[in-house]
Amino acid sequence: MKRRRISLRKRLGLELYRQLHREAVARHELRTLFWECTLRCNLRCGHCGSDCTSSPSYADMPAEDFFRVLDTQITPHVDPHRVMVVLSGGEVLVRPDLERIGRALYDREYPWGLVTNGMALTAERFDALLRAGLHSMTVSLDGFEEEHNRLRRHPLSFARAAEAVRRAAAEPSIAFDVVTCVTPALLPRLDAFRDYLIGLGVRSWRLFAIFPAGRAAADDALQLSDGEFGSLMEFIRRTRRAGTIECNYACEGFLGGYEAEVRDWFYHCDAGVSTASIRVDGSISGCTSVRSDFSQGNIYRDDFWEVWSSRFELFRRREWMRTGACAECAVWRYCEGGPMHLRLADGGVMHCSYKRLNH
Repeated sequence: MKRRRISLRKRLGLELYRQLHREAVARHELRTLFWECTLRCNLRCGHCGSDCTSSPSYADMPAEDFFRVLDTQITPHVDPHRVMVVLSGGEVLVRPDLERIGRALYDREYPWGLVTNGMALTAERFDALLRAGLHSMTVSLDGFEEEHNRLRRHPLSFARAAEAVRRAAAEPSIAFDVVTCVTPALLPRLDAFRDYLIGLGVRSWRLFAIFPAGRAAADDALQLSDGEFGSLMEFIRRTRRAGTIECNYACEGFLGGYEAEVRDWFYHCDAGVSTASIRVDGSISGCTSVRSDFSQGNIYRDDFWEVWSSRFELFRRREWMRTGACAECAVWRYCEGGPMHLRLADGGVMHCSYKRLNH
């Protein structure tokens, strides 16, 4: 794989973007709030980072607990129109009160959305969510039937997810995208899968590489090799140039010469900067993908806004990450240790996207 250098023009862009991000860190304005409202799930996916099951160790958080925090500790300090509330899990559609929750958010003038595997998104449920003010939706679809069902461990998962995608893509009132976890098995078929998504009406597509956490840590077959990771970047770059579908790589780290070529933005991590989460056990963190070791408080003992305003130093000041492999890194200035969700409990980094592309 040919190494892609960072051009002078791109470095100038990175410097400008770095300054803009530093200003965002200083503002520390809450713009996205994830609520991990359940850890229950109707699937048992092979790559799940939180080991969700139908009977998890934590019960669903009562909606009243979340709204108590929203009403008394968040709303007095923000403009609700400028804070996106994202319901996540587990699988959010297992909650029978989801429409009631959505309507309560809508009545409070918060835009809200959800992330789903699509298994339970019937036409009736989708219509009910729309009536409750649904603003955005993300559906996971991880390849054609063979690849998707193998990863999701359910023989009907592909058919139901594909129908959910078709249904959501045809609804003009919501922002909608598909996310795909790219495995070595899917990689050679990405061109055909892209065309399949376009045929379903998908206009926006995000791609991920599976990182070794949760169940995925025990299955090497799910991990892209460094060469395969580079091939994924080339595919995204080629697809973006064709312009047939809006295609972005996820927020998995700094990509060196691929920056601004495989995403609409330069790399940055918003966790704890403009993004917060309330976990199912009440923990307050940057986003739901970040390890529990980095939780900053808990709604059952702390005031959310006090935590947001006075903590989160680990998220906003990243110099503590400049150890080990990051200590002498030539691109630290732009990467700052990478995304928080790839940091281990001891501060080490799980893997480095830049290194994978420049080894």
